Amino acid sequence: MKIVCIGGGPAGLYFALLMKKQNPEHHVTVVERNRPYDTFGWGVVFSDATMQSMRKWDPETAATIEDAFNHWDDIELVFKGRKIRTTGHGFVGIGRKKMLNILQDRCVELGVELVFEREVTGDEEFPDADLIISSDGVNSRVRNKYADIFQPDMVVRPNRFIWLGTTKAFDAFTFDFQRTEHGWFQAHIYRFDDNTSTFIVETTDEVFQAHGLDKMDQDQSIAFCEKLFAETLDGHSLMTNARHMRGSAWLNFGRLICGKWSHFNGNSHVVLMGDSAHTAHFAIGSGTKLAIDDAIELTNQFNIAGHDARNIPAVLEAYEEVRRVDVARIQNAARNAMEWFEVVGTRYADTLEPEQFMYSMLTRSQRISHENLRLRDKDWLEGYERWFAERAGAPAQPNGKPIPPMFTPYRARGLTLANRVIVSPMAMYSAKDGMPNDFHLVHLGSRAMGGASLVFPEMICVSPDARITPGCLGLWNEEQKEGYRRLVDFVHNDTPAKIGIQLGHAGRKGATKVAWEGTDQPVEQGGWPLISASAIPYLPHSDVPRAATKEDLERIKADFVQAAKWADEVGFDILELHCAHGYLLSAFLSPLTNHRDDEYGGDHAARARYPLEVFHAIRAVWPEDKPISVRLSTNDWYEGGNTPEDAAIFAAMFKEAGADLIDCSSGQVVKQEKQVFGRMWQTPFSDKIRNEVQVPTIAVGAISEADHANSVIAAGRADLCAIARPHLADPSFVMHEAAKVGYSGQVWPKQYYASRQQYEANLARAAAEAAGRK
Repeated sequence: MKIVCIGGGPAGLYFALLMKKQNPEHHVTVVERNRPYDTFGWGVVFSDATMQSMRKWDPETAATIEDAFNHWDDIELVFKGRKIRTTGHGFVGIGRKKMLNILQDRCVELGVELVFEREVTGDEEFPDADLIISSDGVNSRVRNKYADIFQPDMVVRPNRFIWLGTTKAFDAFTFDFQRTEHGWFQAHIYRFDDNTSTFIVETTDEVFQAHGLDKMDQDQSIAFCEKLFAETLDGHSLMTNARHMRGSAWLNFGRLICGKWSHFNGNSHVVLMGDSAHTAHFAIGSGTKLAIDDAIELTNQFNIAGHDARNIPAVLEAYEEVRRVDVARIQNAARNAMEWFEVVGTRYADTLEPEQFMYSMLTRSQRISHENLRLRDKDWLEGYERWFAERAGAPAQPNGKPIPPMFTPYRARGLTLANRVIVSPMAMYSAKDGMPNDFHLVHLGSRAMGGASLVFPEMICVSPDARITPGCLGLWNEEQKEGYRRLVDFVHNDTPAKIGIQLGHAGRKGATKVAWEGTDQPVEQGGWPLISASAIPYLPHSDVPRAATKEDLERIKADFVQAAKWADEVGFDILELHCAHGYLLSAFLSPLTNHRDDEYGGDHAARARYPLEVFHAIRAVWPEDKPISVRLSTNDWYEGGNTPEDAAIFAAMFKEAGADLIDCSSGQVVKQEKQVFGRMWQTPFSDKIRNEVQVPTIAVGAISEADHANSVIAAGRADLCAIARPHLADPSFVMHEAAKVGYSGQVWPKQYYASRQQYEANLARAAAEAAGRK
């Protein structure tokens, strides 16, 4: 094949040498606009895993690069007058210029043609090429020429950064946070050769503008940064190699995703690679990794299909299918890390102590979990666990081991929970006329015995017409009240758990079939009139609700108050007001479902007016020493609906009204929502509200093991974790997770003690066998 790589960065050079190595008959050319040994930027970062792949594909290149690498295991935080260090992270750094020189030399050695100082304006310059690699960077002319084909989605992020260097040789990947009168700056620092380190300074646009950096030239900006980070620089100066750029050389990062990566232009197949196809923020240092992995996978697909031009279409299709998955994973992690640095000043730096700030920073991408930190640096993590447990008021374990964060106690008003894991309210649709029965006793009782600190029945409806389905629980009469007494007494008398009640009204989502007969589908008979904020049906074929009148709202508020009084009489420990998932109170909060033109519709304050009226009414009758939480849909996941920013406004309103916790769920407000699922996918909403609004939160959503819960709690992203489906699969979820992580302080029912010994022994045996196989 005749192959042309437009752009002599890591992607183009590495693909060129790999393909030439695999088949010397290929005619491979790399065309680069700069001079042979010119490059811009300072150092690049690799993980040990990337180097392992390079050793496999071209040991000669890998060996030369490794000889030039600076390797380090430590990460150091400079923050609030403290220095905190942890080890075991396994990074390698190399100068970008040095790396490209190595790749260029290897290309020449293998017979790749290198053409320098040639400006390529488009792929049409190479009509006889079988394959054209568009590796011409984030501003790719080739990609932009075929924008309608490649569908680039470029989002310019708000933070400003400047890429500098220094002659100080740092011995750890260092993060230095400095506060000014206008806000926070952070420096990302790492050594890449014997006497040079990359020094990236970053801040928000607001802080950038407030300091007048937009009006400074490069020298003035450098002088500003040298003064700000003088203590860390220790007399060393900062340098730039971006003199070719006009102005101050401060940049905004552009996040790039392309809808398609390849195109046949009539003569040649054109494929995007590296930064022309995708970008990953420098916060996790994966831009070069992605470029190298692109080159490896495209070469791999040619090895599978055969190095023949006829196979190019199939190869490109397979290449894109495989790479999209890994790129999406890296970009998601990079997005999490990037967003952490974008909000670090307003969300974490001012409020978190250095120990927790360090933990939050280390786990910012959500790729590094609690147990992964233990593998990297057990001593540091155990020290942090002791620090966290001490502040939570947890007594030390008899065996001297630290208590994992999820097993520390939590207190809200007069309620103390034994640990941070609670059972979410989950609709069971198993009641008759709203009455709890033996199913509910066994369902909740088994989970209360299974180690959760707090259990909730499903949403309990405050009137017959407040139900979602005919099978929903209710609390609108004395008989039902007495039915709950049996549940509450069992939890209190036979388990160490507490029990809560979630009160709600289904609104326009009522009068539907139970889930196994058709979720959200209207009942065919036996229904009831629906009511909502506005006369908008949930589904096109759902019954149209009537818009609630003031008389309706007064009656419903009274229903909530009566249910709250009865709940207290029965002995429930905590009350949660359901203002999420498109039910009645949620429908008032969302502009998608609230089109009212009275005092209950309009801006945030107006849309929150009725839910807050209900909250104030139940708070007035609910005992002062018992907490109330509020469940919010923190993202409507649909254009024009509430966003996490809106949710933060509502959370602040409920906090001011006296809410003790915000339960951060999302979605289910409109059927056409476009949710993005994933591991711990709703935790960022809890993180935002807890650390910006400064109100305790409950995190929900795909938290499915102790490692997840420990990460969420330890980082301060939530105070409690509400876990649903894992508890359905395993009523003893908490006891089992405690055993898996070696926590001996979890209470088991005395009747089950023999089983505990066997369960823990089986885990130990399995772990020993696994270790023996390695």
